[in-house]
Amino acid sequence: MTRTCRRNTPGALLTFVGMFLALTLALAGCGGGAQSPAQAPAQAVTSPAPQTGVSTSAAAPTTAPPAAAADGMSSSSGTAAEPASPAAAASPAGAPSPVAQPTQAPPTQAPPAPPVAPTEPAVEYDTLTVYSGRSQTLVHPLLLAFGEYLGVDIEVRYGGSSSTAATLLEEGDNTPADVVFLQDPGSLGSLAGEGMLGELPQETLDKVDPRLRDPNGRWIGTSGRARTVIYNTDLIDPATDLPDSILDFTDEEWKGRVGWAPWNGSFQAFVTALRLTKGDDAARDWLEGMRDNEARDYPNNVSIVQAAANGEVEVGFVNHYYLERFLAEYGPDFKARNYYIGNGDPGALVLVAGAGILEVSDNQHTAQEFVDFLLSEPAQQYFTSEIKEYPVAAGVVPEGDLPPIDSLNPPDVDLGNLTDLEGTLDLLRDVGVVP
Repeated sequence: MTRTCRRNTPGALLTFVGMFLALTLALAGCGGGAQSPAQAPAQAVTSPAPQTGVSTSAAAPTTAPPAAAADGMSSSSGTAAEPASPAAAASPAGAPSPVAQPTQAPPTQAPPAPPVAPTEPAVEYDTLTVYSGRSQTLVHPLLLAFGEYLGVDIEVRYGGSSSTAATLLEEGDNTPADVVFLQDPGSLGSLAGEGMLGELPQETLDKVDPRLRDPNGRWIGTSGRARTVIYNTDLIDPATDLPDSILDFTDEEWKGRVGWAPWNGSFQAFVTALRLTKGDDAARDWLEGMRDNEARDYPNNVSIVQAAANGEVEVGFVNHYYLERFLAEYGPDFKARNYYIGNGDPGALVLVAGAGILEVSDNQHTAQEFVDFLLSEPAQQYFTSEIKEYPVAAGVVPEGDLPPIDSLNPPDVDLGNLTDLEGTLDLLRDVGVVP
């Protein structure tokens, strides 16, 4: 697909993108932040709202509404998908009916329809090929804004992060991809380790905390999500009831009171980090302790947040932004809150979505513009306002009551080393917490 448009200056981009996204969201809304379903083999699909200048293909059609957008870390063996809404999030077999408050679900809206781009003198378009492990529903407005204003024809392949990385590794030097945009730092680390990503300029790397990017400069974080303990506000006083380490939830006093989602990709990334920081034996001991302590299985983070608010469980292990979606819709009376463990604990892990440029790309300049765009103020504001993630650049502060990202005190772990998800799955199966 080709089209024509004036190529604009980077400074003018920020103003346009802010207006573009604001109008896009005002027209149709956008939200979400749930993790991605396991993906089927790639096939061509039609965009939910066909857009001039952006062509797509995907590992599976993306038809979920924005508030339920699938986006996250799918293991190569398949990670449990987030439901279309919390109301669709099934409780575990035999779980009691909600008691504290009725099941609530963030609103579902149609995918955003972007405004018509300004009419400008015509020149030939560049083409940028993006492999995206982030869901089409979540990031499509950003890709449209970039393509429309800079005069770039964007071709996008959507899929899960790990499956996208596997495709790139299989394609090798023959890949048509120019840039990769993934939800999973482990998948980015795999690509960097195989030499597929080029080194980013220091000017770009300096925009983000070194802990949130590749130490060798091959990929960079674009937004963050913190692991938290969700708790019921009627049943738990966080100042006196909650432990200082996630490892302490194996104590007898927590028996039957904790919810978790062993098939969830971010949970598996946490277990991988636990293996790296404490060792495989310690990770096994913790998993066995949680199993023996009758931790209650849930299919995903959304259902854990709902279960905590309803009093089915008193605490659970989730990513921070799921609660933010509920609070944005239902306000301060929603009976769950996040507890940030900190203390350098494995339970305080901060994960990032990120991007890198393919070493073999012959479109390095435009690919670099795309990466810098993801770190620009309008894009960072979009990540925090609409997806409820942590911004990581451009001085943008997180919305809501989130603590500053530099106050979270996560464990000292190279996020790019969270690559052994298969080893984590083997451990989970061996312990018996996943089939």
